[in-house]
Amino acid sequence: MNPAAAPPPPIETEALIIGAGPAALFLAFQLGLQEIACQLVDVLPAPGGQCHALYPDKPIYDLPGLPVCSGRELTERLLQQLRPFNPPLHLGQLVSGLQRLPDGRWQLRSSVSGDGGNSEQEWIAPLVFIAAGVGAFLPRKESVAGLEPFERGPSAQVCYHGLPAAAAAAQHIVVHGGDAAAVELALELAPPPSAGASGRVTLLHRSPRFQIEPALQGALEQALAQGRLQLVLGQPVGLDCGPAANLAQAPEPAPQDARPALQALHLATPGDGHATLPCDLLLPRLGLSPKLGPLADWGLALERKHLPVDSATMATTEPGLFAVGDINHYPGKRKLIVCAFHEATLAAFAAAALLRPGQRQLLQYTTTSPRLQQLLGVAGASAAAG
Repeated sequence: MNPAAAPPPPIETEALIIGAGPAALFLAFQLGLQEIACQLVDVLPAPGGQCHALYPDKPIYDLPGLPVCSGRELTERLLQQLRPFNPPLHLGQLVSGLQRLPDGRWQLRSSVSGDGGNSEQEWIAPLVFIAAGVGAFLPRKESVAGLEPFERGPSAQVCYHGLPAAAAAAQHIVVHGGDAAAVELALELAPPPSAGASGRVTLLHRSPRFQIEPALQGALEQALAQGRLQLVLGQPVGLDCGPAANLAQAPEPAPQDARPALQALHLATPGDGHATLPCDLLLPRLGLSPKLGPLADWGLALERKHLPVDSATMATTEPGLFAVGDINHYPGKRKLIVCAFHEATLAAFAAAALLRPGQRQLLQYTTTSPRLQQLLGVAGASAAAG
């Protein structure tokens, strides 16, 4: 048996931002203007937080200077604005622990979910910013009893994020869900039209109606007509298990103590019917659910699942720990994106004062400050414009 891989070394940074939504991305930009190196960690597989994950195509009408903007466009604009500083984004990681070290810095742990199971990453930073919105957005789980063992390990057959290694060998892939994420994944996995009809990919949903844009609906209907994937209506209520031979990637027989493999789902179908659907890889895309998660166990002073902060600095009662966005609370708090941007700015200035107590803070403007323009890679722009 191979020895366990050594854990990765701790990642040290001046500031660690928990979250990668709009507030976190703008906070990273403001920290860059303060010349504070930061990194971001988020449980979601892509940046943008709630805006990008829950309503990427819905219009937002209350952003300054943008009469209308989708969640996806807002994320793209924030990432473009952040590009001069290029802070590392660590996605698909859930921060599971927070404690203070003897030297006053913060030590954090994040659990990384991957094909080989769970591993942990350690972080060390003097400044931590919690920009987790209303909590960690975690995928809604299937409610089928007995499915949990198939969600773990290198041969996982149930995957809520990305694609496991078993996808290449799977004969029957079932994508379960009715929103854009499910339909887009099913279309991505479906064979090209030149391959002809195939029963390898099934889109499972409780009804024939999908919550998707017209263009995506058209692509789905075309793929169904071409036979590239099939649509099955129903809800999983049970499963069948058997030998793992159907997923074996090598000619050697499976060991006697190998766990059984998922082979099929039992479905409750419309009209009180029942059906069995072959399945050796289940990809649920049932949406996301905000949960406070490990944050509730960090020993922080919470008020109704929110972190109280100083409204002038966004600092919590713990030195070096800040909170911005929907996770925080102070008198007069409003849960608006524009307010979160203001909070991020105040937090960045307060962090700079805490990190460099002997250095005088000057209020500078990106329109006139040579230093800020140099940081943004637009040095000389004002002179050229004049």
